[in-house]
Amino acid sequence: MANDGSTSRSPNIPRSAPRVRNGPNPAQPLQGGLTRPTATNTTTHGPNARQMAATAAPTASRSPQIYPRTPPPPPTSSSPIASRSALSNSPSISATYQPQQQSLAQSALNQAHLAQSNAAGQRILAAARYHNPNKTHKSNPQTVLSSPSKTYPPSMVSDSGSETESTVFDDMHDGQNGFSAVTSSASTEVASISDSDRDEITRDDGLKKSFPSKSRALIDLPPDETGEATPWRGKTKLVMTVLSEMWLVHILCIFGGTYVMTFVLPQSYTDTELWNVSCWWKLAWLFPMPYTLVCLFGLALPFRTTKFINREGEVKARRLDNLYILTVTKGDNREAVYRSWNAHRHLERLHPCVRVHVLTDEPYYFENINCYTCPRSFIAPNALYKARALEWYRQTMRYTEHDWVLHLDEESVVDDETIRRILDFIWYEPQYWWGQGPIFYNQWGYWSNWIFTVADALRVGDDLSRFQLQYTYFHRPIFGAHGSFLLTNGLVENAITWDLGSLTEDYQFAVKAWERGFLCGKVSGIVREQSPQRLVDFLKQRRRWYVGIRRLPLLLPKIWAFFWTLGIICLYGTILSVVLGFIIPLGTPRWFGLLKDLTFVTFVYLYLLGVFIQDLDRGVNPILILIRLPLTFILQFVAVVMECAAVMYGIFFPPVSFDVIKK
Repeated sequence: MANDGSTSRSPNIPRSAPRVRNGPNPAQPLQGGLTRPTATNTTTHGPNARQMAATAAPTASRSPQIYPRTPPPPPTSSSPIASRSALSNSPSISATYQPQQQSLAQSALNQAHLAQSNAAGQRILAAARYHNPNKTHKSNPQTVLSSPSKTYPPSMVSDSGSETESTVFDDMHDGQNGFSAVTSSASTEVASISDSDRDEITRDDGLKKSFPSKSRALIDLPPDETGEATPWRGKTKLVMTVLSEMWLVHILCIFGGTYVMTFVLPQSYTDTELWNVSCWWKLAWLFPMPYTLVCLFGLALPFRTTKFINREGEVKARRLDNLYILTVTKGDNREAVYRSWNAHRHLERLHPCVRVHVLTDEPYYFENINCYTCPRSFIAPNALYKARALEWYRQTMRYTEHDWVLHLDEESVVDDETIRRILDFIWYEPQYWWGQGPIFYNQWGYWSNWIFTVADALRVGDDLSRFQLQYTYFHRPIFGAHGSFLLTNGLVENAITWDLGSLTEDYQFAVKAWERGFLCGKVSGIVREQSPQRLVDFLKQRRRWYVGIRRLPLLLPKIWAFFWTLGIICLYGTILSVVLGFIIPLGTPRWFGLLKDLTFVTFVYLYLLGVFIQDLDRGVNPILILIRLPLTFILQFVAVVMECAAVMYGIFFPPVSFDVIKK
């Protein structure tokens, strides 16, 4: 799509998607009565030039690439250098008019320098007035911003700590399409302002409490705000390589275990009858079978890690302007916020398009990080809590189809290798407009509580089976979506928005994207998180998922919530069959037992796979891995009871608000 806001559309964009202009109207007035130059006479420079450079395809080498500082933008027709050059090349004038010529030249230079020096300050004030927390405001991308009442020095937007020499305001729509920020040489002519003075200056306009004044990603934090040290980082390459070859192991383990249970172990199976009265209460054993069959298909099909090992000779990479790594948090857990920030802020060095941001709710605002705070006065008709903050952030950043957002929870950690794989997904998978990958729960407190570690191992096995089937082969959110490790394109977010009004806004967002024709794909990376550490948090977390999915006014979510509810009947039916087996000692037909054993083995294998692959990612000693597998087999029975208890908790005591668990 052209950068001048033309109406040409990518062939991969669904027809039902709304037409979103890449930039504002070229003739739209700016602050102070200025107008934007048209695309035919505008030289691309400043943030746009830097972002156009960010669209370049990656190098053939897979080693980490450190990008140097971007050189200063070339002089434009309005810059002092260009004005001086134009005057020097003007036709000669008689000596009589030399003094007048010099006076006019000096006046032109002064006006050009003043216009360029004030451009950055105008953008800051426009953003501040646009997001004034004292006013209830709904975003309109075409709103004409009023002229600022006072001018700020250009040093306010200098970002000496950033490898890309961009500011946080350059991330925004006005910064990307307005006048370029002043260069370092121009900034030296203005007196420097300290951070405390800058906060004092911007306090009246509400700027400080909405978003940071400059990028803090590559600036060292004060000693008392550094939080924990740089976290442990997993083995993403090794795990993805192993998973790509494990599909045959899955088949052998599941069908081999089923054969042993059905034909080797003594289970009182009979071959003389096809049905007896005991089969009626044993039917509960087969209720989880639809879920386990879906997982079995996902495990049996190859786990495609990547299709872009060698990119030589392929088509041009898809354009990418910004990749926002967005950590969403309520803000009341200070330690978790700084822990996440420390884990991610170095990622801006990987590529100029990467932006690391933290999104909180007012009154929580964190100094010295790229913290964006959703004001209390912001109103979204339907969205609450996390979805409301995401909607405010979407309107604030004003995405285009060349912007992407990686949504993370406050305890989520993403490593360098995963970011590189995300960039590959964006560049070379143009048919997909959003995607996800597996989430591990081994980042913090892994095996500190055995029960919760084993319980969340099922979620890992679910990602590697059911969701890998969805994202690798179906490319449609048939089974739903996670709220973390959610990679979305700006065009999709603008078409769907986050004003949804659901406890599971991620699932609803995915289904609506499917309705609009946006396909999804699998991101071959790993995001690592933390399991709940208390039983009440575990129950509240599962309860919110269950009730939120059940309340969605859509068919598929209700079907999956129904099968989730059947898990309770399966648990009670299993207990009942054991008791009645002593009272009415009837054998089980072997065909019936075969189906039951296949369901049981597949379900247990999901737990074992989750523990094994997380231990492998963690670098656990192989002997300890072998010890933990039988321990997992025992503890998974307790985990199943906890899952059923959470469902009953949701049925009898549904949540009235969004439960935020402590991590």
